[in-house]
Amino acid sequence: MMIAQGEKMPAQARRAAGGPALLSYGFRPFFLFGALYGGLIILAWLPIHDGTLGTASAFMPVDWHIHETLFGYLAAIVTGFLLTAIPNWTGRLPVQGAPLLGLVVLWVAGRVAVFFSAWTGWLAAAAIDSLFLAAVSAAAATEIVAGRNWRNLKVVIPVMVFLFANILFHVEAALSGTSDYSRRLATAAAIVLILIIGGRIIPSFTRNWLARENPGRLPVPFNGFDKFSIVLSVAALTPWTLAPESTMAGLLLIAAAGVNLARLARWAGDRARRDILVLILHVAYLFVPAGLLLAGLAALDPAHFPAVAALHALGVGAIGVMTLAVMTRAALGHTGRELRADTATCLIYAAIVLAALSRIAAGFLPEQTSLLHISATLWTLAFLGYCARYGGMLLQPRLKPREPNRMLRPAA
Repeated sequence: MMIAQGEKMPAQARRAAGGPALLSYGFRPFFLFGALYGGLIILAWLPIHDGTLGTASAFMPVDWHIHETLFGYLAAIVTGFLLTAIPNWTGRLPVQGAPLLGLVVLWVAGRVAVFFSAWTGWLAAAAIDSLFLAAVSAAAATEIVAGRNWRNLKVVIPVMVFLFANILFHVEAALSGTSDYSRRLATAAAIVLILIIGGRIIPSFTRNWLARENPGRLPVPFNGFDKFSIVLSVAALTPWTLAPESTMAGLLLIAAAGVNLARLARWAGDRARRDILVLILHVAYLFVPAGLLLAGLAALDPAHFPAVAALHALGVGAIGVMTLAVMTRAALGHTGRELRADTATCLIYAAIVLAALSRIAAGFLPEQTSLLHISATLWTLAFLGYCARYGGMLLQPRLKPREPNRMLRPAA
C-alpha cells in the first residue's frame, strides 16, 4: 500500500500538477470529502433512525445508513488510497486535474442519486451510483497494467467485488426490501483489502520505526503464514456472506480470528508503542480478529453473541479505525509534514476507537440506547475532527519538495 522511507518516487510522478492542489493527487479530494461525508451521515443517522429526520431514498433508513457508510464514505477513502498508491507502484503520473475532478463528480452524483432515489426510481439511482466504482476499477486496472505492475493487480479484485456488492445492494433492497447479503459481501471485500494492504504497511512502518528508534526484534517478513491467513480469512468470510449462522462459517471464522491474531503478534507492535502513528495501525488490525471471533461466536451461539456486534467490530472497528489511521499518515507524509501524531490526531484516534468499542457494547446491550448516541457522537467527532485538523493540508500545496516517506507502495 505504501512506499518505504528514503525511496525515491519516479521523476515523472514527482512533477507538479497544474491547477488547484486539491486536484493534484487522489488522496486530497477523496480523503477530505470522504471524511466530511462520513461524519455528516452518522450525525444524521440517529435522527433518521428515530424518525425525526427523513430522506427521499428508496432505501429503508437502516439500508441508507449502511449503504452510504460502505459505498459513500468507504468507497471514497479506498479510491483516494488507490489513486495515490498506484503511481508509486507503477512510476506513472497520478490521475489528477480534470480526470480526477470527473471521478469526484461521479462520486457526488452517486450520493445525490441514492438520497433522492425515491423520486428517480431505484434502477436509475443504481445505474448512476455504480458508475463511480466502475470508473475507479477501470482506472486502477488500466494504470497497473500500463505500468506492468502485475503483482498489484490482485488489489483490484476486492474493489471489483465491492462494485458487485453495490449493484447487488440496490437489486436486493428493491426486490426483497433487505440488504443482508450485499452488506456482508461489501464488508468482507473491505476486510480482505485490510488483510492485503495492512499486511504490507503495518510491518513495513513498524520495521522502519524500530530500525531507527528501538533496534532489536523486528516484524517477521511476509511469508507463507501471511498467505495462509489471507486464504483462510477469505474461506471464512465466504460462508459468512452466504449463510452467517452456519456451523461451517462459525468454525472457520473462529479459526481465522486466531490466525490473524497470531499474524498481528508477529509484527512487533508491542515494541513500537511510542510512535502513535504506528501503534494505531496495530490497534486497527486488532479489530479484524475481534470481529471475526464475534462473527464466529454469533454463528454458533446467536442467543449470547449478537451478529450486529460482530458487524460493527468489523465496520466501525477494523474499517473505521484503519481508514482514519491511513488517512492521517498519508495527509502528513504526502503534504511534506513530519510523521508525528499531535494532540489533535491523538484525540481523533481516541474518538474512533471509543466509537467502535461503544458500538460493539451496544450490540450486547440493546436496551442501553445511550451507547448508540455515544458511538455516533464519537464517530462524528473523529471524522469532522479529521477535516478540521487535516483539511488545510489537503487544500494547500505540498510544503516543500522532498523525498516521500514511503507512504504508498507495498513492501517487497
